[in-house]
Amino acid sequence: MMKRIMTIQDISCVGKCSLTVALPIISAMGVEAGILPTAVLSTHTAFKNFTFHDLTNEIRPISKHWKDENIGFDAIYTGYLGSFEQIELVSEFFDAFKTDDNVIVIDPVMGDYGKLYAGFTEEFAAAMAKLCGKADIILPNMTEAAYMLGIEYVESGYDEEYIKSVLVGLSKLGAKVSVLTGVSFKEGELGVMAYNSETGEFFSYFNKEIDARYHGTGDVFASCCTGALMNGLSVEEALALSADYTARCIQNTVDDKDGRWYGVNFEAEMPYLINRLEEYRNK
Repeated sequence: MMKRIMTIQDISCVGKCSLTVALPIISAMGVEAGILPTAVLSTHTAFKNFTFHDLTNEIRPISKHWKDENIGFDAIYTGYLGSFEQIELVSEFFDAFKTDDNVIVIDPVMGDYGKLYAGFTEEFAAAMAKLCGKADIILPNMTEAAYMLGIEYVESGYDEEYIKSVLVGLSKLGAKVSVLTGVSFKEGELGVMAYNSETGEFFSYFNKEIDARYHGTGDVFASCCTGALMNGLSVEEALALSADYTARCIQNTVDDKDGRWYGVNFEAEMPYLINRLEEYRNK
């Protein structure tokens, strides 16, 4: 039977992020994508004068309907959550739909480059950290990890032992697997490092760093990772595939002279993603 992922985050109608990334990527990977939109925006927030419609009040009745219909999910994947109330409602959703067999993946989207996004506070980061305790896998970047742990953000110059200590700290929030994205130990390389608290093992994977920054690449990575897990890949395989796919999306956009500034050409690299999945299936 086809796996089903429920992804909970906003939908920016134009902007190649959140649900407009998650839905097509998960679907292309051969997995049913259910969505629970937390808000509707005309564009993502890097545009000027965007419109915003909050859907917080819809979360509980939608969840109740699914429960009444005995609809379940093989994975629950959350992205950007915009308020304390949404964090509380998602926590309730986890309690209602978590089973012994499904997987909860949290991308605690709150900030980057050492700063929280507009409207977020240290108190919000603490609430997100508590929510992460209900996850099986968490995917923070360096900024989000620092704020959730209440430690100083270190942009560069750290070593592997420092990252391992941060990962162990993240694991104490409660997730089985903690992943740090945007890690670099060597100039010109960028990647991920993970820690499995159940086995005590660390895992790292790196690509050549591309000198470009685009909105939504974290959503591409998290969506691909969750879809890969539902295709039977191990956590290590899912992280490596997601890193490779995200890097290709970025490079494709850099090489595209007509590339749009507001997101990456993830659509153009879907054939690569599907071919890679076939390789894993045929192993």
